[in-house]
Amino acid sequence: MTELGPVAWPPVPIRTERLVLRESEPRDRATFVELFASPEVRTYLGGPRPRDELERAVPELPGRRPGVFVVEHCGAAIGTVSLDRRDAERPGHVRPEGGEPELGYMFLPDAWGHGYAAESCAAALDWLADALPGEPVVLCTQSANDRSVRLAAKLGFTAVERFEEYGAEQWFGVRAPLTPPTAP
Repeated sequence: MTELGPVAWPPVPIRTERLVLRESEPRDRATFVELFASPEVRTYLGGPRPRDELERAVPELPGRRPGVFVVEHCGAAIGTVSLDRRDAERPGHVRPEGGEPELGYMFLPDAWGHGYAAESCAAALDWLADALPGEPVVLCTQSANDRSVRLAAKLGFTAVERFEEYGAEQWFGVRAPLTPPTAP
């Protein structure tokens, strides 16, 4: 699913202390190819794809669809953050009808360990909370992906269930919508 519903897209670029989250541009193509060809990046995402296949398949303007942010640091793309609706046919939901916004992210290995994933994902989640107030957000990662499970906890996701998908155990969590404080 590629629609976030009644959300205006693309949003104005989101600026954090060190990063910019923005819509993709033609200059990001090499980063998209590298993300999908990288054995390190794709360890828990089904493995790398052949670079020559990606060079043919990745469009000149990659990732240009609602919900996909390119994460930029010092003028260069270092990864992506996505917010897509979780397909109702897949396992893992917090609503019977499914379709919850799902957080995803990929970063180039050189960007790992600097807090960029936490910073950019938090900014995207804040944007989504303003754009779609009251929506729970879900996240699914392989249970073996310790770094991703730790990031999910840091971002406020709580484990809901584990299940088998894509030949591996998956960790599925939810970040409940923020509720305004009640008056005394």
